[in-house]
Amino acid sequence: MARLDWLIAQPIAHRGLHDAAAGIVENTPSAVAAAIAAGYAIEVDLQVTADGDAVVHHDAALGRLTEGSERLAALTAAQLKRVAFRATADRMLAIGELCDLVAGRAALVLELKSLYEGDRRLVARVAQVLATYAGPAAVMSFDPAQIAMLRALAPAIPRGLVAEHRPRGSAREHGLAYLRHAAAAAPQFVAYAVNDLPAAAPLVARHVLRLPLLTWTVRSETERQRARRWADQMIFEGFRP
Repeated sequence: MARLDWLIAQPIAHRGLHDAAAGIVENTPSAVAAAIAAGYAIEVDLQVTADGDAVVHHDAALGRLTEGSERLAALTAAQLKRVAFRATADRMLAIGELCDLVAGRAALVLELKSLYEGDRRLVARVAQVLATYAGPAAVMSFDPAQIAMLRALAPAIPRGLVAEHRPRGSAREHGLAYLRHAAAAAPQFVAYAVNDLPAAAPLVARHVLRLPLLTWTVRSETERQRARRWADQMIFEGFRP
């Protein structure tokens, strides 16, 4: 675990340190800057664009936080960076801009979003950018096939699996297919749903395989106490630990 001590050293701000009441929207430059200023690590989501770049955004389509309704994968990074958010003057970040903004001042935990279709472009772009990034950064995904791809492309980048009691993804990613891809990924840490703890799989990963265990998304005192008991570090939002 020693190589990833930095991953569990500080609480991790979920989608940055966002606060809608203060006009700080999730996964934006302002949320990233707020987390850095407060001394937290930062978790953000990455989506692939039509031109193979990676942008910081949770949803696969525009509309919840922004103008428009198009799927992100149908637009280029340049087009997405022109999309207006409804509650902030911020604009969407590409992964290179994210790394330039953070510049090693906080640990980065990058969650790769997936349609479970075997698309390699997001993994390839993230690996390309992180190859020249000097700060601490780790990559994780619900899709074990993505993490297996990352292991093949860039084995030196710390990689993890995000999981919960009920698996996500297409039917072919459940059961034996999921286990096969998870084994190929050889994760170096696990991020598990806080309300599903304690559970056998993450505790075996933590205590037997000696993998750092993160837990998400901690939003209450009850969840914080569960995180402290069962995990090495929490991914949080809605309060300051």
